[in-house]
Amino acid sequence: MYVRKKHNRSGTVSIVIVDKSSGKYKEVKTIGVAQDKHQEASLLAKAKEWIEKHTKGEDIFRAHQQEQEELQLTKHLLSKIENILLNGIQLLVNRVYDSIGFDKIKDDELRYLVVSRLGQPLSKSATVEYLKTHFNEDTDLNKIYRYLDKLYKTQQEEIQQISVSHTRKILGGKIGLLFYDVTTLYFETDKKDDLREPGFSKDGKHSQSQIVLGLLVSKEGYPLSYALFNGAQYEGRTMLPILEDFVHRFALSDFVIVADSGLMNKTNLALLEAHDYKYIIGERIKNIAQKTKNQILCFEKKDGLFHQLKTAKGRLIISYSKKRAKKDAYNRDKGIKRLEKAFKSGKITKENVNKRGYNKFLEITDDVHVHINQEKIEEDKKWDGLKGYITNTTLDPKEVYEQYRGLWVIERAFRVTKGTLQTRPIFHFTPRRIEAHVCICFVAYKVYKELERILKLNGFQMSVDSVLSIAKTITTLEIKLTEGNRVIQKTMLLTKKQKEIAMLFEDDFWKNSFWVAH
Repeated sequence: MYVRKKHNRSGTVSIVIVDKSSGKYKEVKTIGVAQDKHQEASLLAKAKEWIEKHTKGEDIFRAHQQEQEELQLTKHLLSKIENILLNGIQLLVNRVYDSIGFDKIKDDELRYLVVSRLGQPLSKSATVEYLKTHFNEDTDLNKIYRYLDKLYKTQQEEIQQISVSHTRKILGGKIGLLFYDVTTLYFETDKKDDLREPGFSKDGKHSQSQIVLGLLVSKEGYPLSYALFNGAQYEGRTMLPILEDFVHRFALSDFVIVADSGLMNKTNLALLEAHDYKYIIGERIKNIAQKTKNQILCFEKKDGLFHQLKTAKGRLIISYSKKRAKKDAYNRDKGIKRLEKAFKSGKITKENVNKRGYNKFLEITDDVHVHINQEKIEEDKKWDGLKGYITNTTLDPKEVYEQYRGLWVIERAFRVTKGTLQTRPIFHFTPRRIEAHVCICFVAYKVYKELERILKLNGFQMSVDSVLSIAKTITTLEIKLTEGNRVIQKTMLLTKKQKEIAMLFEDDFWKNSFWVAH
């Protein structure tokens, strides 16, 4: 609405309120007729007051009308929501999975099982329900079991090829360091077969059937290859088969194998030398020849100072660390306290004797009467902080030490696979299904490590576990359009935490990123 001045034939001026609606003008109210300029000014002021007073009411009416229209539109939109997917974890993991190259394997079941392993590790039957309720992925248990058989028979090799190819790319074309270690996976059963059998358990489950898992990883902890062995297999006999197989399959040269003292024996060293493999292996310096032990104990103990000796096994590097010395002392004191508590009566069971850390300080008489040998404790203290490494490389002692320290990446790999990915419990009892299950966990760990690398390179100040936890809360709305019967999706990132990782759900982030290995 606005004010209009109408000039009359009599020379007077009419002050009129006019409204324009739908292209038409309409006189709403005549305020008055002015005889002179003074009256005209007075009537114009009244007209403006009238407009201001009446437009407020009109604005309220229009606002109310708009609110009602918006409410109706919102109700209509909500009525068109077909589904709500709790699929943030799926959207994120799919992106990483594809960036590695696993999308070359066209079976959706592998993708489903890897997403589930990272999102909510469950039995295969529970996984089927998880896929349906969270992602609306329709599959069935029999289809998954059939896929496990296919995975075991034909796809394990392709999976490792993809993993190794990707790792080579992100490491600049050369793998270089190979870290090897083993762990054990036990079953809640005492049944035995060709694969499952009781043995030395890393989890202290010595009476239960288990399998031995050997894992080969690169620098930074990217998984390369793995193998399963009978649960009773001595871990020292596992390294050479998996190493030789890996080197042959991938035409590997110019590398150094790094392993802990559990893999140290004369046979392994001889075989490594025979194949001209370079190695750095932990040495159990408390168990070597007395003459060499005496030399080691005479060395100056100082952080950053290294010593070398020539032994029958090869070049022996000795390092010392104050931090390690404190840890050795702490672990020994803790073990002694547990031991003292266990036999306050002066007696101890065979089970307690066999526990790691107890034996070396005990003296047993009459099979059951025991006491702690203080002389052995004092002797043990002399070795606090000392660590030995056998190598046939020409590397500087400090570099040998630094490369051996990289073994923590494989220890972490076992922690993540056993913890976050829950490799066990294993709900399978045939070798092919067990191996297929471990293969899925291998792929899931590769995806985990690649996501970790992506986060680090893009400046995300949060862990993989934190990102996955946030992703689990992200939902996608499926809305069915009236026209064309189309369904559109809208991923909702609403909370502060969700917005912090919003970049990971953008197409441009994955299309134009420098860190993607091509």
